[in-house]
Amino acid sequence: MRLPITDKFLLDLYAVIEGVDDIIDVLGRRSMKEAVYPELYRFRQRYEKKQDRKNFSNLINYLKRKGYIKSAGLRPQQGIAITKKGLEKIWKARLKGIERKIRKDRKWQMIIFDIPEEKRDLRSLLRENLQLLRYQMLQRSVWVCPYDVMKETEAVINRYLLDRYINNFLIEETFPHLFDDRQKGEEKKRRGNGAKIV
Repeated sequence: MRLPITDKFLLDLYAVIEGVDDIIDVLGRRSMKEAVYPELYRFRQRYEKKQDRKNFSNLINYLKRKGYIKSAGLRPQQGIAITKKGLEKIWKARLKGIERKIRKDRKWQMIIFDIPEEKRDLRSLLRENLQLLRYQMLQRSVWVCPYDVMKETEAVINRYLLDRYINNFLIEETFPHLFDDRQKGEEKKRRGNGAKIV
């Protein structure tokens, strides 16, 4: 799946600073920080080559307006910090970019959750993340997925501290009414029509 330039930029920026620091100097001229961290300099040059300086500045301003990054005062130079909203955008871009394969054992993952009303924001975040992993909704709190995304699902559950509200099952079943014609062909190969929890 091809990611939008903003998602790709944020992912690459995060990869560069993951082991370095929360705040980096990307906008200034060649600095001591870039000399010490040459990967930062290469990162900057790669993006400046792809887009002229004006487009690069527009991209930075757009990300600031959206609240994904913010300027961090490192006088006399200016730096950038990824905000909490930016980290959430990076998380979702990573989920979008995951290669999904149908499980080899032909089992489906099923998530059943009961998240209290006072945590409805977390419930919405969970649903949004399940959609990114290509889960399909059977009921508002019951979701199924034929893809092997167990690790990613558990990462989502742990990220939002939802493990006490969620039951995660592996089932033997087919849900042909949930997927498009391409996937329906794969579904016909499966046996049975009812769900069976294993």
